[in-house]
Amino acid sequence: MENFIPDIYQKNIYDIDYNKLKNMGIKCLLFDLDNTLVPVKTDRPTKKISELFNTLERDFKLIILSNSNRKRLIPFKEGLNVDVAASARKPFKRKYLKIMDLYKYKEHEIAAIGDQLLTDIYGANKMGITSILINPIGEYEKIGTKINRFFESFVYRYLKKKNILVKGKYYE
Repeated sequence: MENFIPDIYQKNIYDIDYNKLKNMGIKCLLFDLDNTLVPVKTDRPTKKISELFNTLERDFKLIILSNSNRKRLIPFKEGLNVDVAASARKPFKRKYLKIMDLYKYKEHEIAAIGDQLLTDIYGANKMGITSILINPIGEYEKIGTKINRFFESFVYRYLKKKNILVKGKYYE
């Protein structure tokens, strides 16, 4: 179960202490797209995300790592001027390893930010990457995500019972 426990849990991407991450030696941030950066049906980056990314790019390499296809990610790649890793098949290791090899980062230099325990957090934790969970920002979810949420609910219940991870009880 420890692979489902995020290192950091915050309400959204705007509440994360990025200075703390920088001080921890984090050099690269992997952002999930759907329900992490934008709701699933949003097809362009918002002004608020653009402003955040403009600030963060001074200190971090920013990459969108998503299970969505390349076509979905192109407007975000172009609008935010960031690299993307599409069809990542998280939680599998392949895309994480490719990013680490391509950009020459070590596990301790990367943080992954996402809204799902079974893909984002599990994938990052399996790799030894700092994992950051946020709450999903949209109501609508694709069928695959709905299935993951069903199984995720059992993990949340178990972790809540052990007082390890409680929804809405944020920590750094």
